[in-house]
Amino acid sequence: MKSYNGKILEVDLTKKRFNELFIKEEVYKNYIGGSGLAAKLLFDNYDFKGRTLSNRNSLSSKSELLSKDSISQNYALSPENMLIFMTGPLTATKLPGCATRFSVCGISPLTGIWGESSCGGSFGVQLKQAGFDGVIIKGASNSPVYIKIIDGNVEIKDASRLWNKDTYEVYDILKRDEGVNTSVSIGIAGENKVLFANIANEPGNYAGRCGLGAVMGSKKLKAIGVKGTKRIEFADSVKINELRKELIEKQKKNIAVETLKAFGTDGAMTFYMMLGDVPIKNWNLGVWNEGGDALSGMAMAESILVKGRTCLGCPVACKRVVKIDKGKYKMNEGPGPEYETCSSFGTLCFNSDLKAVAKINELCNMYGMDTISCGGTIAFAIECAESGILKDTNDLKLSFGDADVILRLVDMIARREKGIGNLLADGSKKASKKIGKDSEKFLVEVKGLEAPMHDPRAFHGLGLAYAVSNRGACHVNSFQMWVEQGFSFFPEIGLEGPYEGMISNGKAEVNAIAQNLGSIFNSACICFFAGIPFSATDILNCLNYATAFNYRLEDMMKVGERIWYLKRGINNLLGIKREDDRLPEKILTPTTEGAAAGSVPNIKLMLNEFYKIRGFDKKGIPKKEKLEELGLGSLADNLYGK
Repeated sequence: MKSYNGKILEVDLTKKRFNELFIKEEVYKNYIGGSGLAAKLLFDNYDFKGRTLSNRNSLSSKSELLSKDSISQNYALSPENMLIFMTGPLTATKLPGCATRFSVCGISPLTGIWGESSCGGSFGVQLKQAGFDGVIIKGASNSPVYIKIIDGNVEIKDASRLWNKDTYEVYDILKRDEGVNTSVSIGIAGENKVLFANIANEPGNYAGRCGLGAVMGSKKLKAIGVKGTKRIEFADSVKINELRKELIEKQKKNIAVETLKAFGTDGAMTFYMMLGDVPIKNWNLGVWNEGGDALSGMAMAESILVKGRTCLGCPVACKRVVKIDKGKYKMNEGPGPEYETCSSFGTLCFNSDLKAVAKINELCNMYGMDTISCGGTIAFAIECAESGILKDTNDLKLSFGDADVILRLVDMIARREKGIGNLLADGSKKASKKIGKDSEKFLVEVKGLEAPMHDPRAFHGLGLAYAVSNRGACHVNSFQMWVEQGFSFFPEIGLEGPYEGMISNGKAEVNAIAQNLGSIFNSACICFFAGIPFSATDILNCLNYATAFNYRLEDMMKVGERIWYLKRGINNLLGIKREDDRLPEKILTPTTEGAAAGSVPNIKLMLNEFYKIRGFDKKGIPKKEKLEELGLGSLADNLYGK
């Protein structure tokens, strides 16, 4: 079987055993890899009985009193949750934006539903070259361990000496002492089960969202180190090399990609500010030009930038390496903040100090925390404090723009320090439930996942994407944002554009197609940034040249549709219904200034259209005949009974 090893490593940390799972070619063809194949494996192996709110009648009276959040936290951090690391068929091809990415998936402790995160770095390549397409972690160890994989040989080893060390230290130690080429690891946030803890692959690459680092911590798994030397065979390496040259030329001619190359993802800050796309002061303001300028990629290039950095096989080099030589935010040369971080700890917290943001980013990287959820949770807490409803702040005076207090909060959260640190370590939604006093009006989350740093008041279709995304508020489970903003066009599949941002009509159909395409990207493990100028036919060729599956375009899109519905069905089994497909009050409140002033998405209109297009019933569950049409009969049986 071309491009795949055909097997996945399964590790049971409770029993300290491991074995190889052999995957049929048909399963690869129907679910590709990455988050698609991970969803299939989780669905086939996860025990949903008693974990779904839709089956509350089967629970004991005591269990019926549990909230969705308490149920999710019990199970997501229990040994029963599966943590899945999965490569894609394009891993190790050297196709730009495809060679290095991998997915990490499981039930999210932050949201209690399907969780997935994409990551760059060399872990995916090394894992595949070591003989495995993925790793499934089951059970939990009673003491810290790490997994060592070298060319198919697997060991579960004591990790006591690694516990309490940051992600930078762990990477260096394993590479120096254990003979591995790379590793994934958690920092102290994962160890302390901060619900938005991330997973690091080398300094600078993170599976950031959904708190899967906390799952790793709950299993007492500190790291996985890997080294592989196997040569991966692809269906047509000659055509892959030719396609690589074509795709690189497309990237060179694309202004968005060239901006990424010149200034990193933060190069878009000033442009997004002009569009009304940047959330400011916990989503209260529509424009802040001086802050946007101070936090931009251009400002970074003029002040703290050392160089750009690239992922293997990608010419874009959108990552930034920065250094601060002196002052209270002094830091050694290392990974710089992305756009999302410059916004979440910058504009969102009304903090215009770029050096402070870079230092905060370094702390989040070393401790292992998602900067979007962490920044969003802190901005929420600041507004609660300024409004007088959050008083127990460990004697810290929380106020917008105070970078030093934000830096202190990051440290307290990672360590789960008693009081506000422990409160905010569970994320903004759970913190709001404990604070009470109408604090939910300051929340900006969907299904428990803090929103990314793009404002749906400027792009209404993005609002629908947030509301119905399978992992909670998300801009990279779908190609909606890039299509709606006019960066990408896919006329072969009906995404022709350009689309007017502040219009809700017609966005449901765009969303459905963009979600199916996004499922392909996240299952093939393709970087959304590098893929901005690609066409749907380019993606089709990537897959066919690697796998010899000979997909037609409609076949490929059907696979994307199947994967999207499978994840939705998993969420339905975990209790998700129509009332969960929503937008927060903040996003439905217009700003009075900026490019999007007065504009709010018509979420009711878009949801009605979307449900009709997707074939959902009134409860938000896909109809049985639609699931059966996609070959998801087993899912239909779970949802509706045989």
